[in-house]
Amino acid sequence: MEYTILRTGDAGLDEVLRGGLPEGNMYLMQGPPGSGKTTFALQFLRQGLADGERALYVSLSQTEDELRRIAASHGWTLDGIEIVELVSETPASTDTQAIFLTSDLRLDRTRELVEKAVLDHEPHRLVYDSLLEVRLLTGDEQRFQRELIGLRSFLYERGITTLLLDVEPTGQPLNDIQSRGIVHGILTLDKHLPEFGRARRRLEVAKMRGVAVYDGWHDVDIRPGEGLKVFPRIVPEYRADDDGDMGETLIRSGLQGLDEIFGGGMEPGTTTMVVGQAGTGKSTMASLYAAAALERGEDVALFLFEERVETFFRRSEGLGMDLRQYHAEGRLRLHDFNPDEISAGEFGKMVQKEANSDRLRVVVIDSFTGYMSSLANHRQALFDIQSLLKYLSRRNVLTILVVAEQGLLGNRSGVALDLSFLGDTVLLLRMLEREGRIRREIVAVKKRHGPHLLDVRELVIESGQVSIREGE
Repeated sequence: MEYTILRTGDAGLDEVLRGGLPEGNMYLMQGPPGSGKTTFALQFLRQGLADGERALYVSLSQTEDELRRIAASHGWTLDGIEIVELVSETPASTDTQAIFLTSDLRLDRTRELVEKAVLDHEPHRLVYDSLLEVRLLTGDEQRFQRELIGLRSFLYERGITTLLLDVEPTGQPLNDIQSRGIVHGILTLDKHLPEFGRARRRLEVAKMRGVAVYDGWHDVDIRPGEGLKVFPRIVPEYRADDDGDMGETLIRSGLQGLDEIFGGGMEPGTTTMVVGQAGTGKSTMASLYAAAALERGEDVALFLFEERVETFFRRSEGLGMDLRQYHAEGRLRLHDFNPDEISAGEFGKMVQKEANSDRLRVVVIDSFTGYMSSLANHRQALFDIQSLLKYLSRRNVLTILVVAEQGLLGNRSGVALDLSFLGDTVLLLRMLEREGRIRREIVAVKKRHGPHLLDVRELVIESGQVSIREGE
C-alpha cells in the first residue's frame, strides 16, 4: 500500500524515519521540559506551509504570544500558521475560543473548541499542545483513553496528520503507558545535564508502525535559527554505499623512512593510531600523510580539537609543508571547534559528510583524546566511533587518530578506556634521555594488514624537515 510521506522540518529526523512521517496519522512527541518539543512542533508546521499545506496549532498550555516569542528566537515567523489558544484568564465563551483552566472545567467544552478549530481551519497538519492538560481534565485514565481514541477517529476521518505533545512517561502509571498504543508513532526526546558543560539532548523513535526506522538514540541539538536538529547515529550496514575492496595502492607519507616502517605505506580503508606523550611529533606524523595526499591531488579533512587552525598552518610551515594553498582551494578541509560544543552524533555526521566526497583520501582526528575527554559518556562515544571508523573503512579512507598519553613518560592514554583495538595500525612515539639530550623514538607496534618493521628508530624533527634515522 502506497502512502504519502511528509517531511518533518528536520533533514536528520527525516533520515531516521526513512523519509518522514506517513501522512494522515496521529503521532506523539514526549519529553521533559526544555527538550525541544515546542520548537520541533513549530518546525513541523512551518515545513507544512513550505510544502503548500495548511497548518494549525491548538494550544492548551502556551499562549500565542509565547509561541511567537519562541519562533522569534530562531528568526522565524508564524505567519500562515493558524493558532487557536485555549488558555485564558477570562471565562469561556464561543466568541473568544478560550477556556478557563480550573479544576471544574468540563472536558466536553475543550473537545468542542478543538473540533470547531479543526472544522473552521481544515488543516493538513495539526499540533495539539498538550496531553498533560487533557489528562488533568479527565482525572480518570479510562476516560482519558476514550477521549484520545475519539480525537484520533475525528482527525483520521479528515486525513489530518497530527502531532501530540506530552511530558516524558517516566514514573507514569502503567495504564497511561498502555494508552500510547493508540497513536501511530512515538518520538521520545531526552535531556541530560552533565556535571560539567551544557545540556545534552537526544531522540529515539520509540514506535513507528510500518516503518523500519533507524532505531536507538540519536543526538539532538537546538540551534538558533535552525531549531531542533537530529544527528542520526551511523549504522554502516545501512548507510555505506561503497563496500569495495581496499585495493592495491598504498597510501604513503612522502617520508621514505616512515613508509619503510610500514612496508611501503598504509592500506586504504584502515585506521592508524599515532600514540605518544606531548612533544613526540604525533601531529607532525599526521600532517605528513595529509600533505602527501594533497600533493597527489587527493582531498584531506582534519578535525582539530586542541590546535587552532593558524597554529596548525605555522607548525606545518616550520617543517616545510605549505598547506594554506590547499585550504584556499577547498581541498584541505579544516574543522576547528570547542569539543564541548559538539555531540558525538554531530561529529559523526560531519565526518560522514566529508567521507562521501569522492576525492577524500585521508581523515585526521587531532586529538582523539581531546574529543573523547569532552564527552560525558566515554563508553557510548567509543561505540559511536567504532561505527564511524567502519563507515570510513568502507569508503576506503585512511583514518589517523592522534592519541595523547599522560605524564612525562606517557605511560597511559588520556582516556580511561582501552582504545588499542580501534587501530589497524599503531605507531608509537616516545622521548628518551640519551647521552645528555632528549631523543624521539618511533616504532610500529601493530599492523593488521601487510608487513611492518619492528625496529626502533630515531625521529628527528628539525626546522624545515623531518627525518627518520636507524637506531643506535
